[in-house]
Amino acid sequence: MTDRIYVGGTFDLFHCGHVALLRRASELGPVTVALNTDEFAAEYKRPPILTLAERTELVAACRYVENVIVNTGGQDSKPSILVSGCNVIVHGDDWTGESLLTQLGVSREWLDVHGVRMHYLPYTPGISSAVVEQRILAARSK
Repeated sequence: MTDRIYVGGTFDLFHCGHVALLRRASELGPVTVALNTDEFAAEYKRPPILTLAERTELVAACRYVENVIVNTGGQDSKPSILVSGCNVIVHGDDWTGESLLTQLGVSREWLDVHGVRMHYLPYTPGISSAVVEQRILAARSK
């Protein structure tokens, strides 16, 4: 049986670090991306620069992504995880452990009951949405 992969996130300012994560995730199985709503992203980080519709179009165009859904549960990702039919949640190794599980709104017990496991992939150093923002601001100030 092929693993079915769930990758959740905001994917604002879609960049090569996102592509690297999705490429490596797709090597494990078909990838469903659950995009955070604008409101949820604003709660835990900052309001996204790109709208949910724009982020959906960008992520859906990535050849490593089979399906895009919206994480309408916010901090409770359980509904999205179940809808995705995944058995593996992939995340970058920059954030692991209980704090990530709390952010997803799941527990290790819930994952076990639903036959879902976590898989961490190496974080792409030197690139993030925050880095892209900093580069834009630096370019504007010149």
